[in-house]
Amino acid sequence: MTTAFFDIDTQLDFVAPAGALYVPGAERIIPAVARLNQFAVARGLPLISTMDAHAENDPEFRVWPPHCVRGTLGQRKPEATRMAAGGQILFEKTTTDVFAEPGIQGLLQGLQADRFVVYGVVTEICVRFAALGLLRTGKPVAVVRDAVQALDEARSEAFFEELRAAGGAMTTLVEIGV
Repeated sequence: MTTAFFDIDTQLDFVAPAGALYVPGAERIIPAVARLNQFAVARGLPLISTMDAHAENDPEFRVWPPHCVRGTLGQRKPEATRMAAGGQILFEKTTTDVFAEPGIQGLLQGLQADRFVVYGVVTEICVRFAALGLLRTGKPVAVVRDAVQALDEARSEAFFEELRAAGGAMTTLVEIGV
């Protein structure tokens, strides 16, 4: 069985206190994300890191403040979550839903993964879209509870219920063996 790890949008604009669209408390998950990424790479498992990648005049900035503009420091991943060349697939996206990007289906087919582990930010937005989209592949999906950060705890808990109702699961670093 091949498990693919999905690191969702752990970028400086979201996880650093000085970030343009900082998610309060997100810096606390960086060590967990780093451990999960290292775990996947050490075992030769696919590691996909989604990254917001916006143009300076992106229409999304009508909804959210400018963030993760291509080429800026804020678009980068924290050093601890970056893997050596070839160990990590960086998948840029221009919307909150990775499944709105045309290249995601081809990437998933190429991975030939049997199951998915998902973590990152923001729990009830981008993590939600990724996890529910992956569930639509018909393969098991688990969200790592201690490696996600929410903006709205009530909406995050509602997503966890939605995930379970759709057939997904919650897991932890300990349960994964990290």
